[in-house]
Amino acid sequence: MGNGIAHTFAQYGFAVSLVDVNADALAKAVQTITNNLDRQLKKGSINEQGKADTLNRIKTYTDLQQGASNAHLVIEAATENREIKLKLFKQLSEICAHDVVLASNTSSISITEIAAVTKTPGNVIGMHFMNPVPVMKLVEVIRGYATTDTTTQTIMQLAKKLDKDPVEVNDYPGFVANRILMPMINEAIYTLFEGVAGVQEIDTVMKLGMAHPMGPLQLADFIGLDVCLAILKVLHDGFGNPKYAPCPLLVNMVTAGHRGVKTGSGFYKYTAGSKELVVADKFSLR
Repeated sequence: MGNGIAHTFAQYGFAVSLVDVNADALAKAVQTITNNLDRQLKKGSINEQGKADTLNRIKTYTDLQQGASNAHLVIEAATENREIKLKLFKQLSEICAHDVVLASNTSSISITEIAAVTKTPGNVIGMHFMNPVPVMKLVEVIRGYATTDTTTQTIMQLAKKLDKDPVEVNDYPGFVANRILMPMINEAIYTLFEGVAGVQEIDTVMKLGMAHPMGPLQLADFIGLDVCLAILKVLHDGFGNPKYAPCPLLVNMVTAGHRGVKTGSGFYKYTAGSKELVVADKFSLR
């Protein structure tokens, strides 16, 4: 999601430093941003100058010190892994000025826990964008135990400058979006696992019956099955409630490397350049 966040800030006039340890990942991110800007260009929502200006505002770095030391705001969008995030925020606390707001795009991990490893926990906050970032309006703004009113208001106002709709929530496992969404996705996987219905049947019921734009199994593939599993584990560990236990089918799929769109296979099969939705062979009804 980092490229989507960078795209959005740059489009609204902010200078952006996009940081990743992998230079190839940065090149891919810039190409993704370029492709998405081209889509906006075709739709008429931006012009050629707007595209050029957006790309010119983005600089890439493989060194965290170089990329973050002069920042006024840092938004972390690393993989949903507690240890990686804690290590990053500890480093950022050493690198950045004491008044810099340190935000996390985490979808489930405790902001309070992240803030505790920094020197300025009052400046740490959750800024959870929805995917795809340039399109989706919602930003969950998560207050940790020590997050100050000033930090919260700064981020609420900033989100509005990005033409987003910020919603302030408190720091509990899964926040609001994923506390409600992930159990639904997990239940859809259990419904498949127990043989109640097939992949397309489950998604069709939710799309046509509940007016969801995307079925829960397709959405799980889009989010990433590994991310869904990580969030469910946070909910299960955080609340100690068995209702959040990940479905064994989800665990097996992630273990086998089937993580959805990003790997080309999840509940559906994905072919580059194709928009056709094909159920994975494993789940095809015979």
